[in-house]
Amino acid sequence: MFSKETYIKRRQELKRKVGSGAVVLLGNSEAAMNYIGNDYTFRQDSSFIYYVGLNTPDLAYILDIDNDKEYLFGDEPTIDDIIWMGNLPSLKERAAEVGINATEPSAGLSKRVSDALKSNRKVHYLNPYRYRNQILLSELLGIKIQEVSSGVSPVLTKAVIEMRLIKSQEEIRELENAGSIGYAMHIVAMKMCRPCMSERDIAGAIEGLAISEGNGVSFPTILSMNGQTLHNHDHSGILATGRLMLCDAGSENLNHYASDFTRTTAVGGKYSTKQITIHNIVLQAVNESIKMARPGITYKSVHRNAYRIIFEGLRELGLTRGDSEAALEAGAPALFMPHGLGHALGLDVHDMENLGETLVGYDEKIQRDTQFGYRSLRFGKRLAEGHVLTVEPGIYFIPQLIDKWRAENICSNFINFDRLESYRDFGGIRLEDNIAITANGCRPVYEKRLPITVDEIIEAVEN
Repeated sequence: MFSKETYIKRRQELKRKVGSGAVVLLGNSEAAMNYIGNDYTFRQDSSFIYYVGLNTPDLAYILDIDNDKEYLFGDEPTIDDIIWMGNLPSLKERAAEVGINATEPSAGLSKRVSDALKSNRKVHYLNPYRYRNQILLSELLGIKIQEVSSGVSPVLTKAVIEMRLIKSQEEIRELENAGSIGYAMHIVAMKMCRPCMSERDIAGAIEGLAISEGNGVSFPTILSMNGQTLHNHDHSGILATGRLMLCDAGSENLNHYASDFTRTTAVGGKYSTKQITIHNIVLQAVNESIKMARPGITYKSVHRNAYRIIFEGLRELGLTRGDSEAALEAGAPALFMPHGLGHALGLDVHDMENLGETLVGYDEKIQRDTQFGYRSLRFGKRLAEGHVLTVEPGIYFIPQLIDKWRAENICSNFINFDRLESYRDFGGIRLEDNIAITANGCRPVYEKRLPITVDEIIEAVEN
């Protein structure tokens, strides 16, 4: 947790931005894994963490803007809670930790919301992503559960996005801490990347490290020799000489901030000439993207430039052809990189996507593209100081996508499909770093950069 003054300041700013009405923030409850009492590891709602700071199940918060009051709702620990969970602070003690003076039992939440509705005051709430909170909001508001999503407050949503998107220096320090854990995870993965090792053993080792150093992984680990599958959570493979292992993994630190790095390592550190060449094209794309990122420039343009680097690098190999600008307009590079260059990073690994990916990553001036590849860019808006983003270009050879484009004659003026045949079993390479936008450019969100060149990765594998 931060100091209580941090949370007080955030709530005051939220009050100013929303202006009137009553803001309802629902914390999360325990979620059963396979029966009640056997729960998934508890994870508090990120916006609740941001404004209230309490990592305790079954809490709710109301900011009554019109009456300049705020309330924390929850129930006091019972003797059963104490028997099973140990000594627990009272609700008032928890509220005091974050500067909230008024507390009420959970049952009081309904009356407070009902009073606001009877007074014809606006009740602001965020889009719920858990069924329990969808049902609770339906009951509190007296509407059908199907109507809950249509009543989400645009004013509150916009205010939360504006605030959470700009990271304070204390938040960036937390992200750096998450990055240090992520660094250690990836170094272990590189050292274990040897012939006959199980993907599952490596994934288990780095996820164990994430638990021992923080709150566990920030998302399910992607670790596979089949890197051409973008979100490959299957860990059933046995590493083989000549293959590449793509590892996309990150940590959530003790204050719930995330890291998200990707490296692609040749098994045993033995790269082929073909693998080195493709790796270096991706490396150029990530390095040039980082150099380009600064306030005032759109991330859409950085993504487009990464596409240019990839297209022109592959053109040197004879895999693509033709004019770069025309190829970019046609969307030809998306055959090799169907995903976006990056996304916002913070308390969520895809920060605030529960509030709406397009609302976070775009605005009235910068609209999402509809073209394949470009449309997958999660964050395209104009960069500003305090934004924290991932930079993750890649090159993938996806046989089914290649076959589809060839059969449908898509971008055939720009793709040498005959030359691509020898790359069908290549897999994929992705390299990913995390950056914070500064006043004049950007800086890495980590103390030390993970090995990223071929030589650096080989050294990490061998030492």
